[in-house]
Amino acid sequence: MAEYNYDLLVIGSGPAGEGAVISAAKAGKRVAVIERKEMIGGNCAHKGTVPSKSLRFAVKQVIRYNTQSLFRSIGDPQWVSYPKIQEAAAKVIAKQVDKFSSDFARNRVAVHLGQAAFVDKNRVEVTLSDGAKEYINAANVMITTGSRPYRPENVDFTHPRVYDSDTILKMQHTPRTMIVYGAGVIGCEYASIFAGLGIKVDLINTRDRLLSFLDDEISDALSYHLRDSGVMVRHCEEFESVTADQNIVTMQLQSGKQIKADALLWCNGRTGNTDGLGLENIGLEADHRGQLQVSERYETSVEGIYAAGDVIGWPSLASASFDQGRAAARAICGQSVRFVSDAPTGIYTLPEISSLGKTERELTEARVPYEVGRAFFKHTARGQISGEDVGMLKLLFRPDSLEILGIHCFGAEAAEIIHIGQAIMSQKGEGNSIKFFVRNTFNYPTMAEAYRIAALNGLNRLLRF
Repeated sequence: MAEYNYDLLVIGSGPAGEGAVISAAKAGKRVAVIERKEMIGGNCAHKGTVPSKSLRFAVKQVIRYNTQSLFRSIGDPQWVSYPKIQEAAAKVIAKQVDKFSSDFARNRVAVHLGQAAFVDKNRVEVTLSDGAKEYINAANVMITTGSRPYRPENVDFTHPRVYDSDTILKMQHTPRTMIVYGAGVIGCEYASIFAGLGIKVDLINTRDRLLSFLDDEISDALSYHLRDSGVMVRHCEEFESVTADQNIVTMQLQSGKQIKADALLWCNGRTGNTDGLGLENIGLEADHRGQLQVSERYETSVEGIYAAGDVIGWPSLASASFDQGRAAARAICGQSVRFVSDAPTGIYTLPEISSLGKTERELTEARVPYEVGRAFFKHTARGQISGEDVGMLKLLFRPDSLEILGIHCFGAEAAEIIHIGQAIMSQKGEGNSIKFFVRNTFNYPTMAEAYRIAALNGLNRLLRF
């Protein structure tokens, strides 16, 4: 029976786990990570962020080839199968695994492959693939096991035409029609990806608008462009039952509608991966979504047990998970901790979306005076040159101090562009002002120039009277 001792044991090797072990190792701690799959990287590398965004990029390349006149001298528009697109996207996963493995080895992070379960709060049992057991003792343990798609019991996910956001990456055919149930971030992303391949998509939304946490104008733009790409968006619908045979999937909605398609992609909710960890052995309990509650130092109700990433819920972003893992490691090392509460959204629909700060609705409800500055990508030289002329950058700011209150971007490279505004918003006092964008020269032509255009637009609105 093998037995090991560490200062910190991290369960799960996704973004939060990676951030934690590297940070703790650099602080001089003896660190190990447990991963239940055969390769490290977690769901982010194998089933979530990396493969889905790689898939999106491949589809975007196909769309560009099929729609731009430049390529007609090479050949006619082409139909590309989903498995072929998937094959191109999958090449990135191996590169990510190599990166994680190299980083762990360079920082002397021990890796144990197997299923972890608590014996007590300082001792974890690891069941290896051959059934053998290892026991790991650690002064502190961090749970970064991520999440998985929620699966209702009355939907048969073993059927070859029924998928969730994990299994869709293994689909070996190209359906002509598809139902996407759940219009959250993942549902909207996949709806736009499949529509980009020419698949007719029914997007079933249980709410009255798409991604209601976004600024209304951005949500409306997403709705328009999804419909423009052929997606049928159905709001305020709840499923009642799903039946599938070898030819078709039928979804019965509570409204009485019956939707038929070649395949179903279920994207409604996620569950924290806490079952099987033996939490009952340490007096720790997950909520009904399998998620754990933590303090602002990422410590659970059990002393010495920490948690970070999707397993603690919002914001459930890979970017935030990296920072949460690092913050939790800093807490364990007795250092100052930043509780991650200001992460920008990054939504990889076609086109993509990113935002930070307050929306117009939030400011109006709080009775905070504000003004708006907009820049439309179709009016920028870079957008016209690259053909990325869909979208806009929107700045919300105080009319008196010109302090930036919110940044909302829809269109090409939105998730990249947002960080320029984020840097200015993070400044204190007079440093946070839209004047920065008119007092400094931006490269031309660039997408970033939209900040200058939006700032001038907003300032002109103040001066129009």
